[in-house]
Amino acid sequence: MDNPGNRRILRGMKNTTDILIVGGGLNGPALALALAQTGHSVTIVDAQPKARFKEDSFDGRGYALALASKRLLDQIGIWARVAENAQPMLEIKASDGQAGEGASPFFLHFDHREIEEGPMGFMLEDRFLRRALLQALEEEPRITLINEQKVVAQAADQTGVTLTLDTGETLRGCMLVGADGRQSGTAQRAGITRSGWDYGQTALVCAIDHEKPHHGIAHQFFMAPGPLAILPLPGNRSSIVWSEKTEMAHAIQALDDASYIQALRPRFGDFLGAISLAGQRFTYPLNLTIANHFIGERMALIGDAAHGMHPIAGQGLNAGLRDVGALAEVLTKATRRGEDIGSMLVLERYQQWRRFDTATLAAATDMVNKLFSNDNPLLRLGRDIGMGVVNSLPGLRRGFMREAAGLTGDLPRLLKGEAI
Repeated sequence: MDNPGNRRILRGMKNTTDILIVGGGLNGPALALALAQTGHSVTIVDAQPKARFKEDSFDGRGYALALASKRLLDQIGIWARVAENAQPMLEIKASDGQAGEGASPFFLHFDHREIEEGPMGFMLEDRFLRRALLQALEEEPRITLINEQKVVAQAADQTGVTLTLDTGETLRGCMLVGADGRQSGTAQRAGITRSGWDYGQTALVCAIDHEKPHHGIAHQFFMAPGPLAILPLPGNRSSIVWSEKTEMAHAIQALDDASYIQALRPRFGDFLGAISLAGQRFTYPLNLTIANHFIGERMALIGDAAHGMHPIAGQGLNAGLRDVGALAEVLTKATRRGEDIGSMLVLERYQQWRRFDTATLAAATDMVNKLFSNDNPLLRLGRDIGMGVVNSLPGLRRGFMREAAGLTGDLPRLLKGEAI
């Protein structure tokens, strides 16, 4: 068994902690809170200013949280802070079609009443989740948050990891976690390469106000250039993730607000009445990028630093929170056994746990995007019939619903709603 004295040695040094996390977006803070609850000291280094977390104005960004992700947030003390601002997703409707021509008669319809656990998921605005995470971090004495500083170097040895910041300050920990996005500097400094490809698509992201109530129904409309997701927010408002071929997306993003809504209207339809823009408009390129290793010497990757996927299934943040639950559980159990949490023996357990699930999800999102983002008449016929078959078989439909809710697979305890 590895030497449990490493933590004691490190704590006798200046600027030491059990776990160092680079990246203060969403997954990094969630992991810090999960680890702090089990007695670990954590330091987060984030290049962004803290004020970014405290912004209260609505900017149009929101997240589709699977039921399992809600359970994790509940376990780490976040859900109670955001529940009143969350919108349950009571139904999901997926259909195929073309802009201005309406949907195919074949569709998928998931109703939360077909599963016992409750809503399949919740929509939550970015501003509420970020603010809740910051408040929780500030209240937790085991967590240190360092903002507006960048990591310029990292070095691992037999007893720990040293980070060098752009201020010249050094930090020391038993292990390092990279939660710093698809262009992860943590992964690059560790020599970890990535595999993947560009989809030639760009997502247009915004929120809209609409005349009629959405009744908690999420819509996924598959079109040849890419899918359009319409996700319910509290009130008569919905979040939009609209995928287009990159050239077209850039042209649409360059339009003024009125022309932007005019371009959206034939794709969106009129089922929610009059629509108007709410908040800001964003774009981001769509690609598949997966780290070839999720771990390195005294280091692990989570979230987009480990895997970035197409948003077609809305699983980006949910996959990251599965990483959070798995890594927190692996490290906590190792600590209780007296193991060195930064050893490859311990970190390999995390990689083995998450690699298969990640590969399966990446393959599924890639396949669905390629299958639906085209106008081949034979493929359209096949996929429409396929959706109709799934919709007509209650057992199969229920299985897809449980998958969407994040209730399948080898779930970490936090995602089951259980303490570690």
